[in-house]
Amino acid sequence: MTTRRSTLHMLGAAAGALLLPPTALAAPAAAGPEPLKDIAARKGMRFGNALGKVGGPAYRELMARECNLIVAENETKWPALQPRPGPHQFGVPDEMFAWAKKEGMALRGHTLIWQSPKWLPAWVNAYDFGAQPKQAAERLLAEHIKAVCGHFGKDIISYDVVNEAVNPADGALIENVFSQRLGAVGEIDLAFRLAHEHAPHAQLVYNDYMGPGAGSAKHRAGVLKLLQDLRARDTPVHALGLQSHIGDALPPANTAAGSEWRKFLDEVTGMGYDLLITEFDVNDRKLPVDFAQRDAGVAALARDYLDLTLSYPRCRDFLLWGMADHVNWLQTWKEAARPDGKAQRPAPFDDQLRAKPLRDAIAKAMQDMPQRAA
Repeated sequence: MTTRRSTLHMLGAAAGALLLPPTALAAPAAAGPEPLKDIAARKGMRFGNALGKVGGPAYRELMARECNLIVAENETKWPALQPRPGPHQFGVPDEMFAWAKKEGMALRGHTLIWQSPKWLPAWVNAYDFGAQPKQAAERLLAEHIKAVCGHFGKDIISYDVVNEAVNPADGALIENVFSQRLGAVGEIDLAFRLAHEHAPHAQLVYNDYMGPGAGSAKHRAGVLKLLQDLRARDTPVHALGLQSHIGDALPPANTAAGSEWRKFLDEVTGMGYDLLITEFDVNDRKLPVDFAQRDAGVAALARDYLDLTLSYPRCRDFLLWGMADHVNWLQTWKEAARPDGKAQRPAPFDDQLRAKPLRDAIAKAMQDMPQRAA
């Protein structure tokens, strides 16, 4: 397993290679590396990516080569589908999904409900729930979920039904206009029951960004409590989505924080839930500016996280949140900015679509993970 402690050895080896004569570096021409989707498939896993509006034909060609699973980055969220009252607008995701189906990719849905009011349509936040607010809230949720699930039908095999319902600061559930009328757990329970009613074939996922570090302890505890409450209600939740926007100091399995992450995953799977890595990338803001050192550090962080997380055979889907540096959301997220102002290098391919050490780290982590059941 590659860890941060071995990164210096990796960098030293790379530096030594630069001193070799050109003939010593020559190698026979070969076809490209085995696609990541094929490596994953041998172990019973799907491998995919989030596709947004940007990227271009070459980027889509890269995705077609490497992926057999796709999710829309923003285009199936409620504000994008229904920015104002009236019919949902499916044109953009329909185009994306038509291309993906042509390339033989499976489809995920993201997300039916994003819990924070910030990510609901403005008109929903301003909605007049009238004299019977509970019934009005139930009706509005039902209309939205029925419209989305009905439109995509059996094409979408897995939905992030509810996204980020837990406040990381204290582990409490985030309130919105629906939870204020239905109760927080009641709202989430209803969303999953509606999704199961209108997409009975689909895997239904609660998706969140809790991580292994000590600063995420309350977040993890809040997610566990939510999952326990939903299990007690027999809510049709099938899996926990691990967003996996990793970075900073991610722990190897043999550290205290690594042990806490394993304990968390043990508790989730012990309740009967499956796991998915839904939004993987690596924030490099605390790594050196030098590309070689930074890329080696990113790869080491990835191996630490993936070796532990992929050791769970119940984790059967692995999606990136942008395959190439220039299309990754971290480039425009202010909280992810590097102190030196340089662009992030969080993805397995650079802005010229050339493979980086992170791609190799992902491939090796999947090669080394246990076989998933058929």
